[in-house]
Amino acid sequence: MGDVTVCLGFDFDAVSVWIHGYGAENSPTKLSRGEYGATVAVPRILDLLDELGVEATFFTPGHTIDSFPERAGEVHDRGHDVQHHGWSHRHPGSFESKDAERADVERGIESIRDLTGEKPSGYRSPAWDFSTNTLEILQELDFEWDSSQMGHDFRPYYVREGRSADPDEPYDRGEPTEVVEVPVSWKRDDWPPFQYVSGADSQGGAPDEKQVFDMWREQFDWMYDHVENGVFPLTFHPQVVGQAPRLRYLESLVRWMREKPDVEFATIDSVAQRF
Repeated sequence: MGDVTVCLGFDFDAVSVWIHGYGAENSPTKLSRGEYGATVAVPRILDLLDELGVEATFFTPGHTIDSFPERAGEVHDRGHDVQHHGWSHRHPGSFESKDAERADVERGIESIRDLTGEKPSGYRSPAWDFSTNTLEILQELDFEWDSSQMGHDFRPYYVREGRSADPDEPYDRGEPTEVVEVPVSWKRDDWPPFQYVSGADSQGGAPDEKQVFDMWREQFDWMYDHVENGVFPLTFHPQVVGQAPRLRYLESLVRWMREKPDVEFATIDSVAQRF
């Protein structure tokens, strides 16, 4: 069908994911993986994006901006969109109160404002999940869009509020808000297949790495053939996709998608604004 949009998104977690996610024990080795993402992988990714002429969205925790200000500044200076990914990269449901969660979101806003001079328009939950307060906080702070949920695979939609999942009653989807959702998918994320984490409950195993990129190619093909005006968001983590030779596979995938008629690459913000 054509007329499709590809969105390359990078969750630039750096060390924050190892402090507030998998590595609460502050393992030096785990922290070094985050350092690799900021100091080694991001420059490689920026060079590739320059070569391809593609603008990407970097969902960047305030912790990353404040810890690696020169690298975060380089992302912005080289023309990429920096959007909200929490300050501390904590699961929204882990905060002890709405006020505590809101304070973390507000701190992340200020880190991005200090970096770019502008308030972020979009949010991606560090856990790809909301607490019972997250949506209300996003509305109170005038976020225009989110990219954390999975109610569609290839189309934006409006986030709903007031849903009810009482196990003894029919499911109530609630009512649409004005917050646009540009959905994500674990099937189009590099972390599950590639990022081994010692001691974690689930592991990506040892896949044929090229086969994972081929899987994304097949998903794109299906969307291209069946979904008019489809949106194809891909999620990468610098410390994951920056490992050799994955950027070679990413380059091949981008060049292949771009060869099809009526395909454009755009930021997630531009997709949300058009919707």
